[in-house]
Amino acid sequence: MNAIKQTVSLQRLSEYDLQVCFLFNYPVRRPLVKRFFQVISRLGDGMFWYLLLVLFPLFDDMPGLGVTLHMLAVGLVSTLLYKGLKQYSARERPYVTHTIIELGADPLDRFSFPSGHTLHAVGFTAVVLFYYPVLAWLLLPFTLLVMASRMVLGLHYPSDVLMGMVIGLTVAVSSFEFLPDAIEQLFTLL
Repeated sequence: MNAIKQTVSLQRLSEYDLQVCFLFNYPVRRPLVKRFFQVISRLGDGMFWYLLLVLFPLFDDMPGLGVTLHMLAVGLVSTLLYKGLKQYSARERPYVTHTIIELGADPLDRFSFPSGHTLHAVGFTAVVLFYYPVLAWLLLPFTLLVMASRMVLGLHYPSDVLMGMVIGLTVAVSSFEFLPDAIEQLFTLL
């Protein structure tokens, strides 16, 4: 009986996931909306984050270099995690499984779970805001737009985005346990 209840609960969750995905995806049928979220998604591919990685050392010398190294470490761990999870879960993207979901941009890879864009945006934002909270006005809206773009463009379900957020935040918060000390020790060697 418990197995039946679990199956019904998972089915309801899956239906809710699709409904919310469709609500986010529906506006992509408007060319201006589609283009806006394509640009946001493209910036979230890495361009925006690469720019920050370069700017921090330029404007804040060694402390900025420390932030850049911290972001690179979080990015590496996040990439390994999400690539492994995608291959393990093998969850097809919403536009592949459901004809009501319109594709708004080409995917970077085949599978949907979890959202790598979200994972990186949340992880990087958490790291940067720890060091430079004054950048919240820029990073928080951008991160939310990246998260929304994944559903608007039909590339991810809400649960993919939610798990990307949880994993990104977990990696970033966990990184503060050991990375700042490791980076400081690296600087003493230089």
